[in-house]
Amino acid sequence: MITNCCLKTSFLKNYLTDFQQKHVTFSDRQGLQCIASLVATVEETPQPIPARIQGHFPKWLNGCLIRIGPGKFEFGKDKYNHWFDGMALLHQFRMEKGTVTYKSKFLQSDTYNTNSINNRIMISEFGTLALPDPCKSVLARFMSKFEPPTMTDNTNVNCVKYKGDYYVSTETNYMNKVDPETLEKTEKVDWSKFIAVNGATAHPHYDPDGTTYNMGNSYGPRGSCYNVIQIPPQKADLEETIHGARVICSIPFGQKMKPSYYHSFGMTKNYVIFIEQPLKMNLWKIITSKVRGKAFLDGISWEPQYNTRFHVVDKHTGKVLPGVFYSKPFISFHQINAFEDQDCVVVDLCCHDDGRILSAYQLQNLRKAGEGLDQVYNSVTKAFPRRFVLPLDISTKASVGQNLNSLTYSSATAVKQADGTIWCSHENLCHKDLEEEGGIEFPQINYAQYNGMKYQFFYGCGFRHLVGDSLIKVDVVTKKLKVWRKDGFYPSEPVFVPVPGASEEDSGVILSVVITPNQNESAFLLVLDAKTFEELGRAEVPVAVPYGFHGTFVPRK
Repeated sequence: MITNCCLKTSFLKNYLTDFQQKHVTFSDRQGLQCIASLVATVEETPQPIPARIQGHFPKWLNGCLIRIGPGKFEFGKDKYNHWFDGMALLHQFRMEKGTVTYKSKFLQSDTYNTNSINNRIMISEFGTLALPDPCKSVLARFMSKFEPPTMTDNTNVNCVKYKGDYYVSTETNYMNKVDPETLEKTEKVDWSKFIAVNGATAHPHYDPDGTTYNMGNSYGPRGSCYNVIQIPPQKADLEETIHGARVICSIPFGQKMKPSYYHSFGMTKNYVIFIEQPLKMNLWKIITSKVRGKAFLDGISWEPQYNTRFHVVDKHTGKVLPGVFYSKPFISFHQINAFEDQDCVVVDLCCHDDGRILSAYQLQNLRKAGEGLDQVYNSVTKAFPRRFVLPLDISTKASVGQNLNSLTYSSATAVKQADGTIWCSHENLCHKDLEEEGGIEFPQINYAQYNGMKYQFFYGCGFRHLVGDSLIKVDVVTKKLKVWRKDGFYPSEPVFVPVPGASEEDSGVILSVVITPNQNESAFLLVLDAKTFEELGRAEVPVAVPYGFHGTFVPRK
């Protein structure tokens, strides 16, 4: 059954044909082995277009899926080097009474506008150094290397919420407030004007009352540290930004000039869990990157001589708990969930055993075909879901070598060492069949009801790469999987939307934007029954949609 409420079928067919003629063509010999079109520049679609519905979208599903990611990878003759560098493109899939429309707009950041006016890359990004203006004299180009770098406000990582307002964010000191209805930028917000941090993660956490927590670093002559940030849930008077944000805890760097890179953190009802991992940022290299002619990425390195450390912070007192928890070296970009049980904190993460994955996402690697791309992905470790248990009550009477994990349902261990520290070994949250899916990333849960609580299910993306990716439902109790896949297609982060009034954890739907390098196929918004993981419907759109990062569902008021 095909539903189209706003556009005649004949017109849509012509639109689709026109799109296919304009779309970049990749050799049939490369087939599914070339994903270059998924990380290539696309045009925005600022006016809503109706999607072609196959199957059905539940009538109760009213609202917008808002997603963000890179959508432009060059200005003039200047090209970006890394997937993370592309200019932010906002996507909106609006669902109402079973119909779906799509539109997209480039975020009008200062970076985007400056680059557009000059038709060249003017501001450095994560993996791309902005070169001096070639029209300047040799001396002027040389002296420009010693000018302080301009920090990018290309906030292309996530859509987040503070005090009821929506922002797109990255990991610099800037966020951009956006209207989820129009996708227009309404305000640029500088974290450093409200609180003494040099940036914040793009993955905050929320208490049920709307109080928001985040983490950000601060650097300075008086000391450098990781900071736990708290933002109040409500606006005061006419305040519209993050007024009232405060640091509730500061954790000194383990290695003075080499703080850990981190992308997210964990949170329970009473605690924030920060993971200090051996993916290190060399501050000297980063500060001098412009002089050395290197991108910021050059200052980040995998240093497995350091172990991974867990810090547990009491949200109410701002105190770091005295337990010192270590594990073998790993990195985690995304936490799954964390909760408290029997005087323990349980932390579930997607973990890599090797931190060199950031370099693999150079665009020259992602745009390789066939065996070349296969070699890139085989050179880095895959992410797998793991559980760590951190005991809160560490008795001085506990003997050396004793496992302090009191949870009978978890095989994770927390063993006391001779120096009083606790050595943590993980429990795998899935069977080996997850290896066939290439690991799992972009984990999501029923956040509204189960964040910080004991839970059973999470959802994520499997990375089978050359033949297409997959969507996966993981049962952390039975460790069994349910998988949706279609060869040649690449689904995005699965977003869980609960059925209104439902009590069961997996009573809801999964939304995921599915794209393909195959020019004869359309991208579509997929809706799955979260319980059965069976497809309910899809909404096809006749436009090129690049691979993005994160998003959120905004219910209709």
